[in-house]
Order: sequence, then C-alpha cells, then structure tokens
Amino acid sequence: MQFHPSYAYEDFVQGFRPKLIGGQPGFELKDGPLLDMAEMARKDRDAKHFLVIDEINRGNLAKVFGEMYFLLEYRDEKMRLQYSESGEMFDMPENLYIIGTMNTADRSIALVDLALRRRFYFVEFHPDKEPVEGLLLRWLEAKNPDMAWAAGIVDEANKRLADKEAAIGPSYLMKEGLDEEKAKRIWVHNVLPYVKEHLYGETDEGLKKFDFDALRGRIGGGSDEPGENGGDDESVDESGDA
Repeated sequence: MQFHPSYAYEDFVQGFRPKLIGGQPGFELKDGPLLDMAEMARKDRDAKHFLVIDEINRGNLAKVFGEMYFLLEYRDEKMRLQYSESGEMFDMPENLYIIGTMNTADRSIALVDLALRRRFYFVEFHPDKEPVEGLLLRWLEAKNPDMAWAAGIVDEANKRLADKEAAIGPSYLMKEGLDEEKAKRIWVHNVLPYVKEHLYGETDEGLKKFDFDALRGRIGGGSDEPGENGGDDESVDESGDA
C-alpha cells in the first residue's frame, strides 16, 4: 500500500464508509488495512506478518496512525479504538511488523515527528553501499548483459552529484527490454529533470556533465571517450546541453 496526502485514519485503521442499507444510503464501519493485517496475524501467531507502506512520509502520520502510536510501542497493552461501537479493546499483535519506505531526497521527510521516529528502526539504503551497491549492474548482467554498461553511467552521475541523499537509484534502468535508445529516453525525461531540480540554479554549462552521451564517453565505449580529447573533465562536456 502507499500513503498520500489525502490518506487518513479512516482509510488506514477504521472508519465509516457509504453503503446501501435496505435500499437506502447509509454508512457501515469498515476496517482498514492495519486492522485486517492485525486480524490475520492474530489468527496465525506462529508466522510473521508484514505490512509494507510505500512513501510513508507523504501522509500526515499523526493523523493516519492516531492511537496506534501508543500500540506500536506497547504491544502488550489494549485500547479502545475511536470508532469502536461495542467497546471492544484492541491490541497490536507481536508478530505484525510494519515497514515504511521513504525517499530521503523528499523534503517531506522533515515532517516525520519524533514520536514516530522513536517507534521505528531507521535503516538507510544508498547506491554506494550494500545491499544497493552494484544492484543495477548485477540485474543487467543477469537480465540484459549487453546493457551492463548503463550501470556505469548511473555510478558516474552519482559521483558528480556528490550528495548521497540525492543519489540516482538503480530502479530507473531496471526495465525489461532496455536498450540504448530506451535508456537514453529514460535519462532525458526522468533522470535529468530530477538532477536539474536538485542542482537548481546551476548553469547550463554545469549541467552538461550529466548528459547521457557525455557520461557514456566518460566510462568508455562512447564517442566522447576521454582519451580522444585529452582525458580531462572538459572533454566530456562537448556533447551538448542536457
């Protein structure tokens, strides 16, 4: 599942939803993904159950989790949920694990409050560290060995960005049927706009070093091979504006 700005407690935990009752419009109380997963985990205590939330920081976390903040930390306690009609108490099963992903380049990461931060372990994944380091190269070598050189373009671009928080990830080029034309199109329409936003205010001359052909020439095998133009960084900037 994925969080977004309009996602609320009623979507994630429990809330009333429109329903025809006896032919008349009405509302019924519906459980959200969290309560559904909790019920599954409660029925199978011997197995580990995982709820994965993509882009978790795009939601208003305090609003989405509500009283679940307390239950995330104290799994041996019970609480009455705010929409509970019968007064039934709810507890968070020990074998239910919640994993949230977030992009450190997203400015909204700063909105993740301390109350939530201390309830989760934070594990960073960077393109220059395992297990992400070399992932694109391994994937291309296994799926599309003729395009393995494309991993070098990403690595070279990340060296030039010199900011691990804004590094270009491997998923851009982890595409079935990738060829040079598709790789270049992805670079021009997906990667370069991201780079330009990160380097806002940079001159066109400074952005040239992220040109696809210039990067390929830098890693070898392209028409902008450094050895053909003196071997310095300026030689790879002749391929044109990005």
